[in-house]
Amino acid sequence: MMRLLNRYLGPRWIDNPADNTIWKNIDSIPDSELWRCRERLRERLVSFARGKLREQLQSRGASPKEVEMVDSVLDPDALTIGFARRFASYKRGTLIMRNMERLGHLLHDRERPVQIIFAGKAHPKDNMGKELIRQIIHLSNEERFRWKFVFIEDYNINIARSLVQGVDVWLNTPIRPKEASGTSGMKVVPNGGINISVLDGWWDEAYNTENGWAIGNGEEYDDLAYQDEVESFSLYNVLEKEVKAAFYNRGPDGMPREWLTKMRESMKSITSFFNTNRMVKDYTDIFYKSAHRNYV
Repeated sequence: MMRLLNRYLGPRWIDNPADNTIWKNIDSIPDSELWRCRERLRERLVSFARGKLREQLQSRGASPKEVEMVDSVLDPDALTIGFARRFASYKRGTLIMRNMERLGHLLHDRERPVQIIFAGKAHPKDNMGKELIRQIIHLSNEERFRWKFVFIEDYNINIARSLVQGVDVWLNTPIRPKEASGTSGMKVVPNGGINISVLDGWWDEAYNTENGWAIGNGEEYDDLAYQDEVESFSLYNVLEKEVKAAFYNRGPDGMPREWLTKMRESMKSITSFFNTNRMVKDYTDIFYKSAHRNYV
């Protein structure tokens, strides 16, 4: 993706990402080049994930046949959702598992399949966070889910890089309003990934209806079980009716026009504002310079 952006945006996008005029040049990238780049990144992620799963099986003493079967896990052409972060109970890493029947339909739709890659760690003293990971791993080992629903262990920066670069969709499901920010979704955007999230943290500011998808309408409930029910229902609906359609509806040339339009809008509307350069400039202009003037 970096080579593609250098070619059409020029090198200034790296040094001055807060200049929104630079990101408007995303529209100059031909659909075929942008889509092929995304396909290569997804293919690379699937290869990386298979390698990690192979290592996990070998470390447990799995048979050569079991290890060989890893080559059938995940599909490099399928819509790929990523969820990777610190596992805390308020982040609700298992929300998509609330309705197993609908999850099964998502994963096993032969015409429009979906696959999900999880990764992350819980704080050593966060037993609820560790329980969420246990539930995900348990489900990933079930025969009906194991090819399309995976958990990559020993989360580190290399795993994070591969995921934010390769996923098509980044899933974020915190209990509103407990998410302070949530920076992982910001890192997905310059790589062409699109966010689907509860309207909380940064996504409550970034979402404009055209640059990704919202789970719910920003509601808050005192009954957290009811909130889980409402927002899991919304999540399944958006995935089934909007996300899959945008990804799999192709033109005569094989291009997913609606998907590419949303990808471009995501990159243009989000990257120029949600970056460290802009953050540091705001801190300097709004706080540090003011504090300096008051001091002198």
